[in-house]
Amino acid sequence: MRRALTILSLVLTLAMPLHAEPRVWKNEWPETDFSRTSVESWGEILSGGPPKDGIPALSDPGFKPAAEERRIAGNEPVMVVKIGQAKARAYPIRYLTWHEIVNDSVAGVPVAVTFCPLCNSAMVFDRRTRHGVLSFGVSGKLRNSDMIMYDHQTESWWQQAVGEAIVGDLTGTELKSLPGWMESWDRFRAAHPDGLVMEQPKYSRRYGHNPYRGYDTSSRPFLYKGEQPPHSIAPLARVVRVGDKAWPLERVRRAGGVSEAGVRISWEAGQASALDAGQIAKGRDVGNVRVRDGQGRDVAHDVMFAFAFHAFWPEGDWMLGR
Repeated sequence: MRRALTILSLVLTLAMPLHAEPRVWKNEWPETDFSRTSVESWGEILSGGPPKDGIPALSDPGFKPAAEERRIAGNEPVMVVKIGQAKARAYPIRYLTWHEIVNDSVAGVPVAVTFCPLCNSAMVFDRRTRHGVLSFGVSGKLRNSDMIMYDHQTESWWQQAVGEAIVGDLTGTELKSLPGWMESWDRFRAAHPDGLVMEQPKYSRRYGHNPYRGYDTSSRPFLYKGEQPPHSIAPLARVVRVGDKAWPLERVRRAGGVSEAGVRISWEAGQASALDAGQIAKGRDVGNVRVRDGQGRDVAHDVMFAFAFHAFWPEGDWMLGR
């Protein structure tokens, strides 16, 4: 594990993460209006190594019936999107790890299914805004170790964890978060036998392998210089975020579920961590989380690392149950 983390650290170091500097980046981003930003200091933004689109986002992917899928192990995580009467769709993390964004349309709703491995943040957004329907790519930049997306229409930059534009013409615009959840492939197939699963992308990638081996058991996040979480919570401990509240996953797991603040958070074993072993299917069990309101409706949420919650919600509530 230590050797794998050392190699990844070296790769990121050799990629020469540089502080954001509009004067330097204008050649790469000629359409981005750097005079408009909500970021207090350009030093908050780093290059993660890959250039613009170096991590290729996907658009209009193919799908097939879940019953026909043979590549995915039963404990592997998938992001689930269920809108209206449309068949549920599974977006395997084995693909999102390498692409981070999928631009799709479900039941007529244009969505962006996103996953930032460095923050373990997986969010689904409605791509419709008052500026029109947007599509997103991966900028290659990070802020608080979280992916910065960009839209193809204006090349504004967006913070993935919060779904808000932070640089460019659309600064301050917020995307609507949609209910989506990460669960094991076995659970998805059992709950949605007629569901659909995203086809394997036509890229040369080691799908099913985890390039961040050992990451979520390391002592610190990569390329993160912010404050550590309070209450002696480990920076890479998972928390269930709903709005500006965070429940430590370990608390939810020990209790077998939590009901408070208007939501019911359930936990069941059976899902592998995507950021542990070299092969995702061999990752340790971190369990399946589902968040619903008092009427049993799914609620938009995230199961992210504690350091990222503290970075983006510094005044947020830590639901410790004390």
